[in-house]
Amino acid sequence: MKHDTIIIHEDEYLLVVNKPTGLLSAPDRYDPFAPVASHELEEAHGRLWPVHVLDPEASGVLVFARSEDSYRALAAAFESGQVRSVYRTVVCGRPAWKETVCELPLLTDGDRKHRTIIDGSGKPAVTEFTVLGSRGPLAIIEASLFFGRTHQVRVHLAALGFSIACDPLYGDGEPVFLSKVKRKWKGDPLTERPLMTRTALHALAIELPHPVNGMKERYEAAYPKDFRALMTQLEKN
Repeated sequence: MKHDTIIIHEDEYLLVVNKPTGLLSAPDRYDPFAPVASHELEEAHGRLWPVHVLDPEASGVLVFARSEDSYRALAAAFESGQVRSVYRTVVCGRPAWKETVCELPLLTDGDRKHRTIIDGSGKPAVTEFTVLGSRGPLAIIEASLFFGRTHQVRVHLAALGFSIACDPLYGDGEPVFLSKVKRKWKGDPLTERPLMTRTALHALAIELPHPVNGMKERYEAAYPKDFRALMTQLEKN
């Protein structure tokens, strides 16, 4: 396997992995030569059906069905709001609220940049946000979402006035440096390396009904190295 994709759970109906950043969940019509998680995993695990996707730059838990029947059951669970996804992210700015909910409908591929936009004719989407902490100009946020629309966390946060750190599509795309968050930083600004250069978004967990027995299952994905380093710095007092 070309990428370090960690297997979280496997049975004859499901394959759950921790997807690394820089890897597509499923084939993309805009970049047919980009590396794809489903293709790499099929070499060892057989035919897979992606039931949801993560942004290429995002890391975290990703679920595949291992049969058409399992795919149909999981797709129906997603569409009916039975699946809850939990994300951790870092945003630019410090919200005045501790908790809030965004229920704005989303329309995918809504502009020339192929972004998801807020639109009354879009599909329903619900995201619950909780601020877990802040340091300097950044805040750690947990997002719990239902339906799992494309770019849902990114768009709902942007609608609330907070872009995800390093996000080039809905934010400024600027990297995060330690000097930006640490008081009395004494390093060399000419040689400082960024803590984070990709969209600071990690799919921490997913809760869904098993496609065969309907029992609620929860799967979690550990932070990758870059995200863990950023969180460690932001969690320091």
